[in-house]
Amino acid sequence: MTHTDELLSRPPDDRIQVLDSDGRVVAPDLVPDLDDETFVSMYRDMRFCRRLDERAISLQRQGRLGTFASLAGQEGSQIGSTYALADEDIISYQYREHGAVVARGFPWEYLLYWAGHERGNAALADINVFPLNITIGDHLPHAVGLAWAAKLRGDDRVTVAHFGDGATSEGDFHEALNFAGVYDVPAVFVCNNNQWAISVPRERQTASETFAQKAQAYGFEGVQVDGMDPLATYVVTRAAREKARETAGDRPRPTLIEAVQYRFGAHTTADDPSVYRDDEEVERWRQRDPLDRFETFLRDTGRLDDDRVSAMDDEIEAELAEAVERFEAYDADPDDMFEDTYAEPTDRLHDQRAYLRSLREQYGDEALLEDE
Repeated sequence: MTHTDELLSRPPDDRIQVLDSDGRVVAPDLVPDLDDETFVSMYRDMRFCRRLDERAISLQRQGRLGTFASLAGQEGSQIGSTYALADEDIISYQYREHGAVVARGFPWEYLLYWAGHERGNAALADINVFPLNITIGDHLPHAVGLAWAAKLRGDDRVTVAHFGDGATSEGDFHEALNFAGVYDVPAVFVCNNNQWAISVPRERQTASETFAQKAQAYGFEGVQVDGMDPLATYVVTRAAREKARETAGDRPRPTLIEAVQYRFGAHTTADDPSVYRDDEEVERWRQRDPLDRFETFLRDTGRLDDDRVSAMDDEIEAELAEAVERFEAYDADPDDMFEDTYAEPTDRLHDQRAYLRSLREQYGDEALLEDE
């Protein structure tokens, strides 16, 4: 049995962990063989994610950005899983996995999407990330289709699909995993179990002991990992990628990864979590903060110090400031809202566009905004 097979064949309730909540190594044999700069880069991107989260929420509260889904608490699973991939691998995510975008280079246009401009989604194609999905779980069959197409073409790329625990109650989840198991598609499914699907707790979502064990019904392996441990998430995703590419067995096989973690903030900026969970629960999970435990590991192993953290923060602030400046200076064209409604515009759409143009010519864009 290979190391990959051994790792992925653990019982679904045997949660894989490399760092404990204090940042101490508890599984030395699982620490990934990465160079120092890669370890530090992972931490830098996690820190960037946390600061992006804070800035985006602040911008939304000021009316400068639309509704935003907070990722705080989930940086470990997002950065760890993305670093385990090759650049050519495809990521299909729901709406909270901003870390996948950060790890792929964070194009400034990403903020445009959250401000209502479709160009923000289009920019993701250049970094092999599918447009983000708002409808729960309906991207999963598409991700499986893409993985199947890669297999038929003899393409080595793997497709990784992120989704929340609430998506496992959707039909699309079951259809996608069933197809993946039958056709041996090179896909990795990452269930980000953050304990809450908006206000529905994990225990009301399923009677299964774990989400990982759901893979068994579809004929492939499911594994549970500490999603707040970036090293554990990295090593598990890396193994799942190998299995998907035939490098660890006779044929490519999908894997379901359940990343157990917690959403520190609200479901979105339109949500008030205080009505369905208590502060004590949040505080218990904050003791496992992925940034704190990874920083402790890096400091203890001599890879990080105060000067390097300070330099990181300066760099992050400068990059985010430039991104905010660029997205706020973007001159949007109201005509763009008609571009992607249908493949072929309908007569009604043509009429609506003509009507809007006539109003703009008569009153100007600023007058229309004031009227709103």
